Amino acid sequence: MTPVTYGRSRHPDFLLIFRDADNVARSRLQISIGFDVKNNERNEMPKIIGEIRDAATGEVVQARVQVLAPNGENVAPADAMWKVGTGEPFFYSNGQFALDTTRGYHRVLVERGTEFTPWEGIVEVDGSTDSSVDIKLERWSDLPERGWHPGNTHIHYDEKETDPDRRLGYDSRVEDLRMTAVSILKRWDLDYATNKYPPGVLTEYTDTHHHVQSGEETRHNHDPSDPFKIGYGHVMLLNIRNQVEPISRGLIVDQFDPDYPPLSYACDLANDQDGLVIWCHNGQGMEAPVAAALGKVHAMNLFDPFWTDIEYLYWYHMLNTGIKMPVSTGSDWFVSSANRVYSQTNGGFAYDSWLDGIRTGKTFITNGPALYLSVAGQEPGDTLEVEKGTTIPIHANWSSHYPVQKVEIVQNGKVIARRDFSEGVTVGHIEMELIAETDGWIGARLGSGSRDSFNQPIWAHTSPVYLTGTGERSEASVESAKFYTDQIGEGINWVKTKGRFYNDSQRKEVVDLFKQGQDWYRNLT
Repeated sequence: MTPVTYGRSRHPDFLLIFRDADNVARSRLQISIGFDVKNNERNEMPKIIGEIRDAATGEVVQARVQVLAPNGENVAPADAMWKVGTGEPFFYSNGQFALDTTRGYHRVLVERGTEFTPWEGIVEVDGSTDSSVDIKLERWSDLPERGWHPGNTHIHYDEKETDPDRRLGYDSRVEDLRMTAVSILKRWDLDYATNKYPPGVLTEYTDTHHHVQSGEETRHNHDPSDPFKIGYGHVMLLNIRNQVEPISRGLIVDQFDPDYPPLSYACDLANDQDGLVIWCHNGQGMEAPVAAALGKVHAMNLFDPFWTDIEYLYWYHMLNTGIKMPVSTGSDWFVSSANRVYSQTNGGFAYDSWLDGIRTGKTFITNGPALYLSVAGQEPGDTLEVEKGTTIPIHANWSSHYPVQKVEIVQNGKVIARRDFSEGVTVGHIEMELIAETDGWIGARLGSGSRDSFNQPIWAHTSPVYLTGTGERSEASVESAKFYTDQIGEGINWVKTKGRFYNDSQRKEVVDLFKQGQDWYRNLT
């Protein structure tokens, strides 16, 4: 009698149930679950033996795997390394795995990055023989063919990680990232596991398709009653050759460390190395608007490590004032989310081209969906020059494994078009025409109540297309300039009255720096 086997793609519109060997052979996923009947009389526990391949290339690929035993518990190889973070537990596999188990039905779930359709299958173990499962993962997206390549620009492993080398070897491959950046940082005396890696490319983890590097997070916290409260802010320094000192300043080091030097100096030192400067945590920190106005920052990380409403606020205010600020993202605490920034290279992956895409704003950020924006034929990062009164066609389209429920077009921080899908859709588009009245920017974003295996809501946001040539400034520009004029004023007051410095010269330097940024915004009001 032919064993009954099942396999399923977790794509919402694609379900396969296989009941005999002929059906398995005809399936797109080519799932085969077999039984090794040799050694029927042995006393060892039966095993599930798996192999994972890319359906298009046939290559064995790394992935995250979940195996649920008949009793509902997760089973894994004895030496398995586990995913970190919220949501479903998975162990990492180099493409082949074997684990001891018991008789009965087992559910096997396999995921790789966000561009592959998760695979799910049922394996029946009869209690005396090993069972094998061959898994072929298919892409639901065509992002690589369109020249879009993903990276994670913000990762640290903390002091609880005991095997950082092994985890770093998995992360870029399991998450299917083209650029992976871990960074050193200083927080009190915590021994972050990724502090062991020197600045620059990590050649032992880098190959043609994966660039892995170590950078630096330089930061400042300032409130004795709440040492986690952000002070000047947090900045990622990537693509650097040499460590930038100090790594941190203020209370994040100890209660007597001075609130000096400002983060802008670290940005300058990184830029001297042709580094990539990315402001962390959604533009939070009293120095963020100063460094942005003075041209010291290349991009801003939103949604690191997860989504909250405030994350639009500071970035939108910067864009409203005319600052060209591309968007990036990362996961911060380990790879604890599916967050990634896609950079356009107009071809295959090359690290230098990927960096250029970040610097020029040819990016979108996401934890899964692909989101594209066109404004009169211009794409994110481009500047469109139009006369006042010109009709501008705007088009956004998307595709996603998980259902999308809301898609919006945003101009100068305000939603100007929206489509809602209560049941959720995986592909679609939104179109509109805009009469150009003021200079500014246009972006696209989407969201959903659907959640991925990290239990995070689905989202995506493009970098802006910039509008110029109308001769008119928007009301939002004036409001945002006043917002930052006032906010920097509060920062100046803190530096004057509460900041710790070794001498008045240091205090004056920071005040003068902040006043330069404040004057830039004040001139707009």
